[in-house]
Amino acid sequence: MAVLVALGAFLMTLAGGWTAHRVTDRRHLVLGLAGGLMLGVVGLELLPESLEAAGTEIHGVPAALLLFVAGFLLAHLVERLLAHRQAPHGAGETVSAARACGPAPGAGAPPRLSGERNPEVGLTAAAAMVGHSAMDGVAIGAAFQVGGGMGAAVAVAVIAHDFADGFNTYTLTRVYGNARRRALTMLVADAAAPVAGAASTLFFTIPQPLLGGYLGLFGGALLYLAAAEILPEAHHRHPARSTLLCTITGVLFIWLVVGAAH
Repeated sequence: MAVLVALGAFLMTLAGGWTAHRVTDRRHLVLGLAGGLMLGVVGLELLPESLEAAGTEIHGVPAALLLFVAGFLLAHLVERLLAHRQAPHGAGETVSAARACGPAPGAGAPPRLSGERNPEVGLTAAAAMVGHSAMDGVAIGAAFQVGGGMGAAVAVAVIAHDFADGFNTYTLTRVYGNARRRALTMLVADAAAPVAGAASTLFFTIPQPLLGGYLGLFGGALLYLAAAEILPEAHHRHPARSTLLCTITGVLFIWLVVGAAH
């Protein structure tokens, strides 16, 4: 049953990525919505679940919160290291020259964040989304081991927010300058991850403290990408109320999903 439910998550993830792909002409709205979905997932789902699952405290602070901060700092460090590695090879001058000349006709270059953004950052973020989706599948399998009612509740939450996962995975990969083929590859991997995660629960289970720690770490990294990269870029050239409305809509959507699951 858990694997069959995970197939629904597979389809919903693909639907989210397809939606992100189709609205590239409204990039600021895509980024605004993606930022809201990411903020909603972090604040309303990942962080509460990580605090509940991890349980333990380290020097008076919940371990999940420490890992949450560590994830934020880790994402910042990875981006800075990749940017520093790119700079000596003249990437900054190349991007500046390309920006001055404009895109070549028919080049079909992928959209990029303003500034010298390394595509590897987008791939790393997308890979983290794949790992998160695998944990979603594990959560479905574990919930069905507890009981059918619990499994159904978790399945509703996972399937609904996997639309956001697919949307974010495709957007994060593309917005950092990766080719469409790479974005589609990461999207398919993200869609297949819940199925693999659910199937894995037929053989083993992940201890709750370890799962909670992972959710906290991933939440911190996702918050960094949303607050420091995606949302500022969404309002950089289009500081419109419609962009803000998309961000609020994304948060409200996740709130409704979480509320429905409980």
